[in-house]
Amino acid sequence: MRVQVALAERSYDIEIAAGLLPRTAEFLLQRRHVSHAVVIVDSHIAQSHGTVVRQSLEAAQIRTDWLVVPAGEQSKTISQADELWQQMIAAQADRKSVVVAVGGGVIGDLAGFVAAGFTRGIGFLQIPTTLLAQVDSSVGGKTGVNLPQAKNMVGAFWQPLGVLIDTQTLDTLPEREYRSGLAEVVKYGVILDAAFFAYLEAHVAELNARDPDVLAEIISRSCRLKADVVEQDEREETGLRAVLNYGHTFCHAIEAECGYGQWLHGEAVAIGMTCAADLAQRMGRIGPELLERQTKLLTALGLPVKVPGVSNAPLLARMQSDKKVEHGKLRFVLPSKLGQVELVGDVPAEDVAATLDACR
Repeated sequence: MRVQVALAERSYDIEIAAGLLPRTAEFLLQRRHVSHAVVIVDSHIAQSHGTVVRQSLEAAQIRTDWLVVPAGEQSKTISQADELWQQMIAAQADRKSVVVAVGGGVIGDLAGFVAAGFTRGIGFLQIPTTLLAQVDSSVGGKTGVNLPQAKNMVGAFWQPLGVLIDTQTLDTLPEREYRSGLAEVVKYGVILDAAFFAYLEAHVAELNARDPDVLAEIISRSCRLKADVVEQDEREETGLRAVLNYGHTFCHAIEAECGYGQWLHGEAVAIGMTCAADLAQRMGRIGPELLERQTKLLTALGLPVKVPGVSNAPLLARMQSDKKVEHGKLRFVLPSKLGQVELVGDVPAEDVAATLDACR
């Protein structure tokens, strides 16, 4: 399957199939002449998926340098980016070099940011190996790192040369990581496509069993839905792209307050979506059915829906650092019906606090 992200001269393809990793060099060379690649890889998969990528590049006579990053959200920092830049200088990387990101969302965000900053921008290829990265973070050109106070606060829009998705990488994905990715899939149904949400409801058993045909379908549909949004609002200037942040205001506050890595991103997204739907119902924007269906589906997919034991005050303080805050006013992406959400401004803090209490 192939999905194109149409962004004029920054357009690129997302290739989705089983067994693509050995074809990495072919995919890359179809898009650019490359003589030097810097592979930035997650330590957990360096010796497995990463080695397949490296062998493909070296077999094509591409000089390849190998930079292994410790797995986990804790690596998504300015200091880690600086270390990678220093290593790239030592490897004699230049403006013609290409960064190849192999791993989950942390690696894609970090490596993309490193590529965007090195000599003011070099090419990079996304090879996401987790479900969450395949359906969400590898698509759309958002790159970045975390600050202690807030997630993804420093970054750049930097589109990849292409995205190579080998669905076989999901065969070895740990169960918790796999389920984390399903949260972002559910998100697309809620925000953009009620029929897709119904498809997920009808295929819970296949999703839980990692059925390859169903996985290929949900990955391609998720990528298409995100690409449609990115094509209309690449740099989040019109507000349309903000819909992709459904649940994320709550999610990022939980991640930051509990400590990065305590909750996987998708787990926090599932909790955040539950809070967002409750808040929308509390404000009279939706009836109870959407929250009930969403909660039932998330629970059936083994995802958490309860706010962890953190008091409201620090969570609300974290939300004030959210990128959607405008002139000190909280703004949330909230549903108006299944398949449609809106960016809602000036939400009363007391309603947010009531939602946090109700979702514990």
